[in-house]
Amino acid sequence: MPSFNKVFLMGNLTRDPELRYTASGTALASFGIAVNRKFKQGDEWKDEACFVDITVWGKQGENCSEYLSKGRPVFIEGYLRFSTWEADGGQKRSKLDVTANTVQFLGGRGDNPGSSGGGSPAQDSPSMHGDDDVPF
Repeated sequence: MPSFNKVFLMGNLTRDPELRYTASGTALASFGIAVNRKFKQGDEWKDEACFVDITVWGKQGENCSEYLSKGRPVFIEGYLRFSTWEADGGQKRSKLDVTANTVQFLGGRGDNPGSSGGGSPAQDSPSMHGDDDVPF
């Protein structure tokens, strides 16, 4: 049976993007977003935040690093990626995050959520980059 792995998220950055480069010179930006969900429990409305780590490759990653900052709203289209590694002390660690194919910048340059945004789709596909290029 075929599989399908596609994610759409809209939320606000929880930290400024961090830009790095792989050994081969490919840009890699990472940041977090908070996605809020409102739901009714009995007669009361509740808010719940989900915090998601995002990775963006290539020119789109450089653009995110240059133009985005904590608090800015974004719309992400990408896929889930599961990573495992061994931490200091030999402890096994794992993480589920999103690799973005497209990041649309929402709001204005002044972080005004009411103005229209101008994002552009990613030019590089993250799947073009092998795991051996990831600097961690």
